[in-house]
Amino acid sequence: MKILQMVQTLDPSTGGVATAVLSLSRALANGGHEVEVVALDDPKAPWLRRSELRVHALGEGRTSYRFSGALLPWLRQHGSRFDCVIVNGLWQYQGFAAWRAFAGSSVPYYVFPHGMLDPWFKRTFPLKHAKKWLYWPWADYRVLRDAAAVIFTSEEERLLARSSFWLYRARERVSPLGAEKPLHTTTAELFLSKFPAARDTRVLLFLGRLHPKKGCDLLIEALGQMPSEGAGVSLVLAGPDQVGWADKLRGRAEALKLRVPVIFTGMLEGELKQSAFAAADAFVLPSHQENFGLAVVEALAAGLPVLISNRVNIWREVEADGAGMVGDDDLGGTTRLLQRWISTSAAERERMRADARRCFDKRFEIGTAVASLVALLAERPAST
Repeated sequence: MKILQMVQTLDPSTGGVATAVLSLSRALANGGHEVEVVALDDPKAPWLRRSELRVHALGEGRTSYRFSGALLPWLRQHGSRFDCVIVNGLWQYQGFAAWRAFAGSSVPYYVFPHGMLDPWFKRTFPLKHAKKWLYWPWADYRVLRDAAAVIFTSEEERLLARSSFWLYRARERVSPLGAEKPLHTTTAELFLSKFPAARDTRVLLFLGRLHPKKGCDLLIEALGQMPSEGAGVSLVLAGPDQVGWADKLRGRAEALKLRVPVIFTGMLEGELKQSAFAAADAFVLPSHQENFGLAVVEALAAGLPVLISNRVNIWREVEADGAGMVGDDDLGGTTRLLQRWISTSAAERERMRADARRCFDKRFEIGTAVASLVALLAERPAST
């Protein structure tokens, strides 16, 4: 099958969408499919030099809408070479360009919203939501309506999407994302030698963008609520700071006079990231909105129990498999979550590690995700 992936950027520091596109595309290619990616990246972007995929970088789109005058002509010239097209994300020009190029054609296009229809955004950013209404009826509504399928990565995401806009019509399907199992075991020493403050502590690892949506502040506040119980742990906040939030988080940790180290590492990749998983006692993500949580899945792949909020859309699967603990996305819920983990016995923690690996193997290994997606793409879209 010849597949075209469309994405605004492949910059890994932007988070889950780029990571998901890269992971799925590599796995599809390894399965014998021909995969190409068209992205609105600068052709000289450093992350493209490391990509083994065939990427067509058309230059950065203009304004926050990422309009590109080169995209539609490229799709019309080359789109017929592909058996199908996958649009990753909403609210930017690429989806509208795909609709103009492929709606009603012999080349079906599919849309991964990647959580961008979650009603959390409507509640949290009402002005931005009102702005989206200005072009919803003539752009993204049509993009979803005419897609061969709108692919949600969890049942939770599918149900939530229905309450974002009253004018909504889509052929809904669910196909989970996945992660690659680590090829080899990495020890904790690489990470601990680079960040020695974490040595001889029970590391609580947050891995992701430092952003208010992710609930990083809740972790700091929760540690401040439990000065005696929290002794002996450390909090590692690993991820890029794209909104200038790290200094505020550091200031709050200092103001609370925490008895535990709070370690900011910046973005971790490759072997160093795997070493951080090996050093960690648990993975933590009290996010206010998380479509799927690829970092959660990567933690499970490393056999790391996950402490997550019930706003991470795969929380039901994690809870059902005993692969971690789940709480509310507020200070009380996060504090109780950390207290439960800290008071958990060593034997129970070890059992949860084994369950984390089983949860990953059963639900989230990349081969399972690819098989699900390929089966979906092989279906003939129902006529309407």
